[in-house]
Amino acid sequence: MGSRFNQRDQKRKVNKIYNIAITIVSILIVIVAVTIFLSDDGTESKKATTEPKQISGKQGKVVDKPAGKKEETDSEKEEAEEDSKATEDGKATEEDTEEKSEDGTDPEKAGDAKLVEVEGSGDGNVAATYTSEGWKPVGTKQSGEHTTSFQKGSVDWNEMSKAIASGAGIDEGNMKLWWLQNGGSPNTAIGTASEGTSPKTFRVYIEWVDGSGWKPVKVEELKTNDKR
Repeated sequence: MGSRFNQRDQKRKVNKIYNIAITIVSILIVIVAVTIFLSDDGTESKKATTEPKQISGKQGKVVDKPAGKKEETDSEKEEAEEDSKATEDGKATEEDTEEKSEDGTDPEKAGDAKLVEVEGSGDGNVAATYTSEGWKPVGTKQSGEHTTSFQKGSVDWNEMSKAIASGAGIDEGNMKLWWLQNGGSPNTAIGTASEGTSPKTFRVYIEWVDGSGWKPVKVEELKTNDKR
């Protein structure tokens, strides 16, 4: 009897230990599961916060955009491009104005001919010497073999006056032709002219182009009018 009682008591103790162990293991499993669940939930929330947003661009394209960055609209881009273009146009206008001032040309008088300053002849009365690839013959009413005429009022004289005004960049109707002489060969001439009451005086070298008329080839701006 005593032996059976002892065996039952031992079985109870063993079963109790098993039950306690099972309970502890179950509790640990629950704790681990809860910890894993909470950890995964926190990671997903953080990922959702920091993950780049996607916005739909033109023509169905998807554009990645970091969170928190302000989107630049099409109108802002167009305004920036227009401002840049306006700045460049303004600089180009300033450069053109400076270049014309350095040339000493008046755009309203010189027309499309761009004057280029060249080395002068050494004449002490010459302030600056210019030439231009834009000068063209002024045309002529004459036909046949050309003979230079220094008779005032003749067709050739009038056409030489027109070429001198063209080279000097002044209005022919307001031009004062102070002197007109041979340029050293039969088909060349030199004229000294000024405009209106302006003290600025020019010495213009012209040459004859067969079938096309007189053409300016060089202009000297004089310091003083030596033909007055």
